[in-house]
Amino acid sequence: MCGVAGISLRQGCKIPSESLKKFIDSLKHRGPDGNGQEITDDIALLHTRLAIIDLEKGDQPITNRDGVILVANGEIYNDLELRKEMQFSYKTGSDCESALAAYSIYGERFSEKLRGMWGLAIFDPESKELVVSRDPFGIKPLYYAETDIGFLFASEPRALIQSGLVEAELNQKARDELLTIQFTTGRETIYRGIYRIVPGEILIVRHGKIIKRTIHQALPSAPQIKIDKKDALKKLEDILFESVALHQRSDVPYGMFLSGGIDSTALLVAMSRVSDKSVHAYTASFDSPNVYDESSNATEMAKIMGAKHEVVSVSEEDFWSMLPLVISTLDDPIIDYAVLPTFKLASVASNEMKVILSGEGGDELFAGYGRYRKAIRPWWLGGSKAMRSNPSILQTDVLRELPLYWRDGIKRAELNSKKDGRSALQVAQAIDCQDWLPNDLLIKLDRCLMAHSVEGRTPFLDPVVASFAFSLPDNLKVRGGRGKWLLRRWLYEQVPTSSAFERKRGFTVPVGDWISKRANVLGPLVAKQPGVCEICKPEIIPKLFEDRRPIARNASWFILFYALWHNYHILGLPIGENIAESLISQKYL
Repeated sequence: MCGVAGISLRQGCKIPSESLKKFIDSLKHRGPDGNGQEITDDIALLHTRLAIIDLEKGDQPITNRDGVILVANGEIYNDLELRKEMQFSYKTGSDCESALAAYSIYGERFSEKLRGMWGLAIFDPESKELVVSRDPFGIKPLYYAETDIGFLFASEPRALIQSGLVEAELNQKARDELLTIQFTTGRETIYRGIYRIVPGEILIVRHGKIIKRTIHQALPSAPQIKIDKKDALKKLEDILFESVALHQRSDVPYGMFLSGGIDSTALLVAMSRVSDKSVHAYTASFDSPNVYDESSNATEMAKIMGAKHEVVSVSEEDFWSMLPLVISTLDDPIIDYAVLPTFKLASVASNEMKVILSGEGGDELFAGYGRYRKAIRPWWLGGSKAMRSNPSILQTDVLRELPLYWRDGIKRAELNSKKDGRSALQVAQAIDCQDWLPNDLLIKLDRCLMAHSVEGRTPFLDPVVASFAFSLPDNLKVRGGRGKWLLRRWLYEQVPTSSAFERKRGFTVPVGDWISKRANVLGPLVAKQPGVCEICKPEIIPKLFEDRRPIARNASWFILFYALWHNYHILGLPIGENIAESLISQKYL
């Protein structure tokens, strides 16, 4: 895993050398093992490296014999297979070089050959074209801005801002999305003028201007396959084992995050089955009696599978001291309380690991969420209600004005997902795969792990696994009031004591309890923050923080997060030793 950045210049413009250094410095956490660059009259390509494969010779940029140049952030898991298939003169053992080989042979259709995750750029000196690509699920991030000097791109928005070539200006429409649905959708980010390259997208840029866009879809558009339970279980095992084996290719130590739920437990079993090595697993535990803690389930499964297991406590004190630091890493913000345990687990794992496998994507592909089951119920049984249609913050009286367009991005995803032949369940899954998965869950995994220079891998988000899982008949996904039925059944047959058919409880972090305990301190401080005063009624905020209702607690968490995020990423204020210190600024109070 690495950091990439670059510039495609408009004609007559020059590359500001001081900005290149700032690009590199801003991405060092993504690539602490070295950096490289390629600069011509037309482009600058920059790379910071986290060495995972071919530790000695895998430096980037990589140039082929025709002078075509690659910088990539990612992993190409079918690299060994592509090397056998393609007639290409490789220079390194880096898996990312197979992306360059595929482009050299297949041109703009190169991404269709790749199994992996990536945010990459390829410059062809003959055509003067810069090809910028992101993997179909959006596992790896990539952002861009179009400026007076040309087209800029980077692995993180903060790199574009810290280069001095783009301002950190707030996009108010995206802010409204963030405060209602906890993430932002589509191409626009929360910064005006900074955009995401959306999952699966390829941009062709010439002389600093985008001239073409194409998208390689992650999910199949074909209808459900016809398959019985026995064949489906066998097929699931084959493709899951293959994907896990590919995702375990590494020249450095790797482990996994084990929540104790179905997805991570299935991943633990698969990792144990395809390798002779003992799995090293990390699990978060919480010090609150008001949330369900799955660490005991995780411990039991780790013992059964012979895994080395570390339970990492995430406490109220961690919340108080760690939250500002976590938010400082989330330049593309997500108000997801799971960032706290993910960040701490990454911190602990980084002492021994450079690669972590995670179960992200299992719920979306095998239909694990309760909202999916609601989506397929008839209206008289409480079904057919649109997802994310009643945010907590809109059920309070805290906002100065109710946002008008906060659900436009979700509506766009709903429209895009209704393709011919898809069932109502598949439509609900596709909606989440378009925005919730890449713009919340995968941002969380990327930023929290890369803050500690650890690579995150997601075996469920493999094109072969995804194509199979998404195309399954609805009754192999949802059965007997349970989601992920086929995955549960497979897990039960592998380990009958795994509690595979227990009802899904959801992963919860007790942020509401922790906020309530310090509401008398936090409420008045949050009410004074500049970003909060722009959008909220300050006089109501202390009362909101004292309110113990779930709706009020959730709204308080959203507003606290936004106050800290706005102070750091928009106003440029420093973070303190804890939440209170980070909210106190003599400049404003």
